[in-house]
Amino acid sequence: MQYRTLGRTGIKVSPYGLGALMFGASIGNPDHDDSIRLIHKALDAGINLIDTADAYSRGASEEVVGKALKGRRDSVVLATKFGLPMGDDPNQRGTSRRWIMTAVENSLRRLQTDHIDLYQIQRLDPDTDVEETLSALSDLIHSGKVRAIGSSMTPASDIVEAQWVAERRGLERFHTEQPCYSILNRSIESEVLPIAQRYGMGVLVWGPLGQGMLTGRARKGKQTDLVRAPLLKAISDERRLDAVEQLIPLAEDAGLPITQLAMAFATTHPGVTSALLGPHTTEQLDDLLAGMDVTLPDEILDRIDEIVQPGTDIGRLDQAYVPPALHNPSLRRRPVEERAAG
Repeated sequence: MQYRTLGRTGIKVSPYGLGALMFGASIGNPDHDDSIRLIHKALDAGINLIDTADAYSRGASEEVVGKALKGRRDSVVLATKFGLPMGDDPNQRGTSRRWIMTAVENSLRRLQTDHIDLYQIQRLDPDTDVEETLSALSDLIHSGKVRAIGSSMTPASDIVEAQWVAERRGLERFHTEQPCYSILNRSIESEVLPIAQRYGMGVLVWGPLGQGMLTGRARKGKQTDLVRAPLLKAISDERRLDAVEQLIPLAEDAGLPITQLAMAFATTHPGVTSALLGPHTTEQLDDLLAGMDVTLPDEILDRIDEIVQPGTDIGRLDQAYVPPALHNPSLRRRPVEERAAG
């Protein structure tokens, strides 16, 4: 296992990390013991990075991870996230100091640990000044409850703003970013990855298998068992299916399952530190781990570039960050009275 440095933190992480979205009853495996066995198998294979979030199955994922790490905590780089709603109360979400101080204690309790190695905002909070957020997170680092902080799904301009605010105010800065990245979703190559490299940030990418489309289970004109609601739109996107139909024979030419082609692609970019796996079963984990040492030659990467142009996405993910002005019409329209007076 060739470990990589997480940004400029000095922390060493495996090129594959274990994403814990599927641990818990909401959208994943309700059997905690089964999930714990999968976590142990990943750790035994050399993976030392586990990424979860308080919102995954409303805390159940963190509870599973906490149980699995008993006796093994010191050898694991533990990452979790906060910011998505954790209840009906409007203050049980976001990145305010008020919520951060509550959310971190809840995560520490569920994870059964006294510190979090990487604490990340899961989404930008347009209602909170980034200085407020960084100030609270800095206090957590100074208290020893958090070792490093990061962001997730953040546009390049906001990454830059957060770095500037941290420097001007003498606050701890975001050392990592966690965006979506796969052969089908390459837009971060345009700005996010270069910006992260410029600031020495580690990048943990999620969705390297294209939300299941790069497993070979979604084929044009054929039924698929990928039926989880958020995936339905992506699976029915003809442009994505067309790309998959071109990538499958390319993987065959390279002598690889398409899953291993996809994972190797995600970790090839010099700006990517680690790609997060999201296996449902130990069999799926075995398949992915078998490709951990795969290196793609330039001719294969060139052919991928011909199928999906660098810096572009094929289709839009439902999980993608949407700036407030795009989903709130009032932010892009002058008030009626101003228009009438104009």
